[in-house]
Amino acid sequence: MSKLHNSRRRFLGHAAQLLAAGVVLPLARPALASLPNARQLAFEHTHTGERLSVVFSLGDQYIPESLRRLNLFLRDHYSGEVGNIDPQLFDLLYAIRQEVDSGQVFQVISGYRCPATNSRLRKGRSSGVARQSLHMDGKAIDIRLAGVPLSDLRDAAISRNRGGVGYYAGSDFVHVDTGRVRSW
Repeated sequence: MSKLHNSRRRFLGHAAQLLAAGVVLPLARPALASLPNARQLAFEHTHTGERLSVVFSLGDQYIPESLRRLNLFLRDHYSGEVGNIDPQLFDLLYAIRQEVDSGQVFQVISGYRCPATNSRLRKGRSSGVARQSLHMDGKAIDIRLAGVPLSDLRDAAISRNRGGVGYYAGSDFVHVDTGRVRSW
């Protein structure tokens, strides 16, 4: 093994230890994105107009500051309440994007929902809102991906066999969650 390879391996091992301890690395975002095993996602929220691109993990080590930024970005856009999003949801989105071979941003229709918002949507004109929605647990997201047919996005999500997938062609989004495996 080359000296450079050993040096890089030591750096990445040390970086993973710091991340596991919750220490934020003093690296610029582009530097993080260029590291091997860096997993990055990009989003645009259809209701708030906000955009976010973030490296959420290095290998299997989640970056705490990135998870905080994602929690804030995916907050209940009606109430402003911030929930804790299941990091496995980001793993799933990353795998889906790899499956459809797209570098586009995920367009977010709904992330976290507080119980009051979920109840209001159930009673309102939104159809298909579950009483015990996984959105309230931070385990669900409603998305689309620019340039990817909705049916292809649905099929990629189903092929992962890692949670629920709802296909809402009339509303132009796919629901994915980290609950039990099922589709509708």
